[in-house]
Amino acid sequence: MNKADTSILDVEKNSLAAEAGIEPGDILLSVNGHEIHDILEYKFLTSEYEVELCIQKKNGEIQNILIECDYEDPGLIFTEELLCEAQSCRNKCIFCFIDQLPPGMRETVYFKDDDTRLSFLQGNYVTMTNMTDDEIDRLISMRVSPINISVHTTNPELREFMLNNRFAGKILDIMKKLADNNIHMNCQIVLCPGINDEAELERSLTDLAALFPCVESISVVPVGVTAYRDGLYKLKTFDSAGSAAVIDRVERLQKKFLEALGSRIVYLSDEFYMNSGRPVPGAECYEGFPQLENGVGLIASMEEEVRHAVTLIKRKNRSRTTAVATGEIAYPFIRKICTMIENKAPGVRVNVYTVKNTFFGGGVTVAGLICGTDLVKTLSGIPYSGEVLISSSMLKCDEDIFLDDMTVADVETKTGMKLIPTDNDGYVFTEHILGEELEF
Repeated sequence: MNKADTSILDVEKNSLAAEAGIEPGDILLSVNGHEIHDILEYKFLTSEYEVELCIQKKNGEIQNILIECDYEDPGLIFTEELLCEAQSCRNKCIFCFIDQLPPGMRETVYFKDDDTRLSFLQGNYVTMTNMTDDEIDRLISMRVSPINISVHTTNPELREFMLNNRFAGKILDIMKKLADNNIHMNCQIVLCPGINDEAELERSLTDLAALFPCVESISVVPVGVTAYRDGLYKLKTFDSAGSAAVIDRVERLQKKFLEALGSRIVYLSDEFYMNSGRPVPGAECYEGFPQLENGVGLIASMEEEVRHAVTLIKRKNRSRTTAVATGEIAYPFIRKICTMIENKAPGVRVNVYTVKNTFFGGGVTVAGLICGTDLVKTLSGIPYSGEVLISSSMLKCDEDIFLDDMTVADVETKTGMKLIPTDNDGYVFTEHILGEELEF
């Protein structure tokens, strides 16, 4: 294992490290005598009551600094977030979304990460195909938990085919080892019609449920297909009937798991319900929304919040018009909750605009993949010039930039409208529509 880059970029103000005299430009050489290999090892070694940091000062002087952390982070910010390069993906999945991206997007989108450290720190899903037995043992020794795993199927031969990796078939054995050591996991299955659905899906869900409670949750999401698949495996997508069949199968298993385990454990993404025309289950069916960041239960969560938010609206004279721009699949739901708000706040009007995703060539209908160019196409020329709410999921998490490298400011300049990035939170959404804060 290579030595990490432990150069210190900054030190948090008023932190323990700052009080100890550690400065930007210093280098961390070791923690409690251990050389650091990555950010997980750093976090593990500093999670003690007392730690000794060996620091090389900017002038070359070596100092051993004893800090009484009391299990708190010392406050060091490193030049490299992971202290080393992120591990790239070694698979060639038949359903890989990155392989079917059009040109002209922001550069970072094309990087395929498969890094367990990012799974723990940021919630990314990993296949674990690029990990050695020693690296897995290291995760166990550091108690890294939970880990988010892209499973797709527990059938070894089928997983090797789907991931185009001869090492991919060991996933269930790896997960059993993690479970035996009380490492918790969240799982994801990208469902491809005619490949890992039907009986294969039932097999996978049954295998994973056998590892409950260490397998805490499983999300099932439909494969996404763009127009940029030349030379790639021929994939179908789920139509209305296919989506309904998946719902029937999974709901039958949910009932079985709930009776046997006390948890449904598996949850379908919202797209299956919207594609089938069936109602999304109520919030109680998602058991605390363990896979909300994976797009599972967003509608149920947001509707529950809006239903409560509208009960907080004070009756008064209002005259306000605003707008929402969303994806094709979410339009009926967004129109529904906007009508709920309008009915409780007379004088408030919401224009809801559907954005067709032409950037990906059609077939992609979720709001989170809407690009700036399609927003411009939709909003230019409509008889409205005020604020437009968009989902924050359209933007990079730490920057106001769309997937196609356009910025919020670029879209505002081209349309003459003010974009309001809004989290998937029913209370925040309602407040933006009203232009006022709710009183709780």
